[in-house]
Amino acid sequence: MLVAVGLGLLIGAALGALGGGGSILAVPVLVHVAGQSAGAATATSLVAVGISAGIGSIGHGRHGRVRWGSAGAFVATGIGGSWLGAHLNERINPDVLMAGFSVLILLAAHRMLTACPSCTRVGEELAMGQDGAEARSWDLLGVLRIFAAGTVVGFLTGLFGVGGGFVIVPALTLALGMSMPVAIGTSLVVIAGNAAVALGFRGLGAVDWEIAVPFTVTMLVGSGVGSHFAHRLPPEKSLRAFAALLVLVAIANGIAAGMALL
Repeated sequence: MLVAVGLGLLIGAALGALGGGGSILAVPVLVHVAGQSAGAATATSLVAVGISAGIGSIGHGRHGRVRWGSAGAFVATGIGGSWLGAHLNERINPDVLMAGFSVLILLAAHRMLTACPSCTRVGEELAMGQDGAEARSWDLLGVLRIFAAGTVVGFLTGLFGVGGGFVIVPALTLALGMSMPVAIGTSLVVIAGNAAVALGFRGLGAVDWEIAVPFTVTMLVGSGVGSHFAHRLPPEKSLRAFAALLVLVAIANGIAAGMALL
């Protein structure tokens, strides 16, 4: 328990600094360190990730790095996917769920290693004005991209209890032309909203509050610290280092899930 709570501090820091990514480690920590079942861990993760993201977004909002309308639209498009993911979470084999989680972690690592550095450059080139306003209007293609990304992220949040920042941030930079700092801040609002929706579908009874409360508190502390230092970190180097950690976690988690299925 103490180890899981301590790791929550590090996960929160990654969540605040990277606009997601760190949240994907919450479920493996809760399962393999805190000893929760896969279903309970994903529900607990929704609480920890949602509240931590919401708190982390405050610092970004104060610095003008949140586009509230875009965040609300992103959450709204993910409601259907969130319901489907939450419905499937209650019926799928827990070991299959964890095996799928390893695949999700690898996808997140791949996005960090390949897509995010590019999105950083694209976002900065498209951003206009000193306040970081969006360079693109809501054209049809942009709306379709946000709808597709919102549905996918909602499904992932409902099924796995993750924030999906590795999908949200590229979608915001490419579809709406947000700068990376603005996309990170906006993504935290989206993560908080999606977690609330998914938790509503799962129900509060699915949460182990004895673990959720201390785990969330440490994530709050870490998220605040990460948000404060987000603009000072070299994005490509930070993402690459964290992606390497994700690969190691995915391998370990996949081996454990595979052995349980045999």
